[in-house]
Amino acid sequence: MVGTGWLEGWRLTFAGADVIGWEGAVSTLVEAPGERVFVALYDIHPYDAGQLDEIEGVTAGTYRKLHVRVSTLDGDVTAWIYVFNGYEGGLPTSWYLSEIANAAEKAGAPDDYVTELRSRPTGTASA
Repeated sequence: MVGTGWLEGWRLTFAGADVIGWEGAVSTLVEAPGERVFVALYDIHPYDAGQLDEIEGVTAGTYRKLHVRVSTLDGDVTAWIYVFNGYEGGLPTSWYLSEIANAAEKAGAPDDYVTELRSRPTGTASA
């Protein structure tokens, strides 16, 4: 991790439970004026970026990769995010949401932000 910041004008949400065939919905971001998402920034080697694109479904068309501006304490930086190609909706599993909240907490997200993440509704995986 090389830093943290805020992605202004976006919000964290979930989607794809009915498309991906996973246990629950997966994370994505949608544009939302007045909202923001705490983000961790990483320096990714171009080879690894290509591998990550494949794993995250960019090559398959499940996600698209967008360049965005992130506000950091050192000023704005350009980064990229993955955005689900489909409609918002569905609930993540409690395990998945917990992983997101734990990662945010470890990266230094404010306590109220982490508390809000942990309070979001979750679904139960189908058997």
